[in-house]
Amino acid sequence: MEHSFWHSKWHNNEIGFHEPTGNALLVKYSDVLLGSDSNEASQKRIFVPLCGKTRDIAWLLSKGCQVVGAELSEVAITQLFDDLDITPTVKSSSKGKVYSAPNLTIFVGDIFALRRDDIGEVKGVYDRAALVALPDELRRKYANHLIEITHNAPQLVITFDYDQSKLPGPPFCVDEKRVIDMYAGHYEISLLERSDVEGGLKKKVKADNLVFSLSI
Repeated sequence: MEHSFWHSKWHNNEIGFHEPTGNALLVKYSDVLLGSDSNEASQKRIFVPLCGKTRDIAWLLSKGCQVVGAELSEVAITQLFDDLDITPTVKSSSKGKVYSAPNLTIFVGDIFALRRDDIGEVKGVYDRAALVALPDELRRKYANHLIEITHNAPQLVITFDYDQSKLPGPPFCVDEKRVIDMYAGHYEISLLERSDVEGGLKKKVKADNLVFSLSI
């Protein structure tokens, strides 16, 4: 997927993939990342790849987490901080711009340029919109890169399963078989939920939400 594709989506406000109120599945299965004890969540460092301006970040911050994100579009990042009503510090690094505030750091640019030292030691990965945003030829590269830079941190992964021939991605179909194929050598994989996407994906095709726990 060309970078220009995503830049144009954000510049033209074509962001039907954005959920303005956050994701109920994150709340439902947050113990995968935060533990069952609410005190355990405090100051846990969670990585959110290809984060856009997701409201899920606000929810994670409200639970006392430190959040690190990576996003290609600077437009999305400025909107994220505006939505949070936070004025960020913006610095340049060898990897591009970095927007930061207390407990929140977002890297602007290509996620494949990031290394483990850049994002720090994370305790969990929340992937709602990254894996499904990438076509087949990039998906395995992404999965391997994520394993490397997060040192096999546990993941909460949300994907879609639908007939790809009926609707071109993104978001792409990433079914259970694909998740197992990419991650089985590194994680114990549990399918926590399969449920209908209400109204269909993009209101065009029947689809299921799939929720996975990737643990070590």
